[in-house]
Amino acid sequence: MSKAITALAFDFGTGSIGLAYGQSLTGSARELPPLPARDGQPNWDQVKKALDEWQPHTLLVGLPLNMDGSESEICARARKFGQRLHGRFGLPVEYVDERLSTRAAKDEARDRGHRGNYADEPIDSIAARIFLEDWLRTQGDH
Repeated sequence: MSKAITALAFDFGTGSIGLAYGQSLTGSARELPPLPARDGQPNWDQVKKALDEWQPHTLLVGLPLNMDGSESEICARARKFGQRLHGRFGLPVEYVDERLSTRAAKDEARDRGHRGNYADEPIDSIAARIFLEDWLRTQGDH
């Protein structure tokens, strides 16, 4: 029997970084409170606290690709964030296509009664949970 894989997913943003935790045994993920960021920089102590609490094997960073698959300017920043995560904490980082997760997160948030005030109520952690669930579904294929 294979051991469960645990992962923390980061939905990179300049003002807020969505966070979700999931594991492969059940293929389920849960949203965690987003990390505040200043121009894309989180409080690294808060990141360490999340890593210490959830003990993930893998870190996922969503890449906000353009719909044609090309990389947007924010992709470069998300990749740099992933490199910093790996450099600081030594855990493997995987990048995942998160193109449709934001739209799905907005739909889900609206179903939950969200009023569209994304600055006041960010949906980044919903998006992180969605692309983490997608990633977990593919882990059984390896």
